[in-house]
Amino acid sequence: MLDQKVAELINVQVNKEFYSAYLYLDFANYYREAELNGFANWYQVQAQEERDHAMLFIQYLQNNSGKVTLEAIDKPDKKFEDYVGPLKAGLEHEVYVTGLIHAIYDAAYSVKDFRTMQFLDWFVKEQGEEEKNAENLVKRFELFGHDPKGLYMLDSEMAARVYTAPSLVL
Repeated sequence: MLDQKVAELINVQVNKEFYSAYLYLDFANYYREAELNGFANWYQVQAQEERDHAMLFIQYLQNNSGKVTLEAIDKPDKKFEDYVGPLKAGLEHEVYVTGLIHAIYDAAYSVKDFRTMQFLDWFVKEQGEEEKNAENLVKRFELFGHDPKGLYMLDSEMAARVYTAPSLVL
């Protein structure tokens, strides 16, 4: 049975993962309106990943006799004036989510909940990849994105991203 604080933090994480999906869909819409369909694709795939992360947390709660409590999902409120804005906001958001995952891990560690810690190991690794990907997008945009040909090439590369479901075994 899950510790109450650990279960509460996981429920909060469910909401934050769904918010991440909303946020990335908002970024995708921003880029779609600008006809940067590759960037839009990249963030639509990212939104799918975040939705699946939320579902993994829900499944973990259910598999461990935890109560799932769904709360309202905040509306994204970011406004951008340039094409690099969502990329920087995405990096900032991933760093924030990493902190949330670490807080759950810390709570599980404090009550010697090794099962939850093992479950979270995948997310710790995933967040490292998410931060690195977001950081690389910002760096690549800053190097190439201000030139129309460079922006076109980046957009084309991002259009090739396809969704791959996570392979986490609960």
